[in-house]
Amino acid sequence: MEQAREAVLERLADFRSRVVLVPLDERDGLWTAEFGGLDWICAFSDEEALARFATARGDEDREWPYRRVVGARLLDEVVPVLDFPCGVALNAAGPDGAVFPPVRGIVPERAALDGEAA
Repeated sequence: MEQAREAVLERLADFRSRVVLVPLDERDGLWTAEFGGLDWICAFSDEEALARFATARGDEDREWPYRRVVGARLLDEVVPVLDFPCGVALNAAGPDGAVFPPVRGIVPERAALDGEAA
């Protein structure tokens, strides 16, 4: 159990220090998708991972503009200012995908579903 926790913390630390690609929606905002009753900012480690996602959605022929964002900024600055609960999904539709839900230890407590309301 301790090894699993360490692996999760290591993955989180890696994500926080990484520059990721986040597709933009039609209003040039960060693109989100709903899954499991929660919204997720979709982030990708590189253009290949984004292309896999587009193909899985059947949207490989459309243009996918994106913004480069540091993972820590998504978790610490972007998620807390949203007016809805939101997590971050890394490399959705890929073999190395991961999710970072809006809970304490991942996002600031004020944005965590299990934290104190601001």
